[in-house]
Amino acid sequence: MQDLKVLLVDDEEEFVTTLSERLALRGLATRVAMDGEQALREVQNDPPHVVVLDLMMPGIKGTETLRRIKAMHPGVQVILLTGHGSTRDGIEGMRLGAFDYLTKPLRLEDLLEKLREAGALARTAMGA
Repeated sequence: MQDLKVLLVDDEEEFVTTLSERLALRGLATRVAMDGEQALREVQNDPPHVVVLDLMMPGIKGTETLRRIKAMHPGVQVILLTGHGSTRDGIEGMRLGAFDYLTKPLRLEDLLEKLREAGALARTAMGA
């Protein structure tokens, strides 16, 4: 999983920075974007295997960011993060092409498992 390219997208700077650090301790290199626009630029410039995307952000919402990511690079897998147990938003995101969704507060073990699964699918879809 160490060569897995992961983009973390969340407007909560402390959350996304801490998550990136915790994943680095487990051998994953991640990039961070603070909003949907920055995420789209990152995906366009260097497509990751997996995007971990918060649904509720200022500017471009997570669902629209998801749509645009999948239009640009269908093989990129997207794991959605929903706040406060909002499973309805997660299910809607999966209808739009997300790999899966997790609710905040996030359990790192759950995310790692989803990253493994999504990364395997992305590598197959992206030919990497």
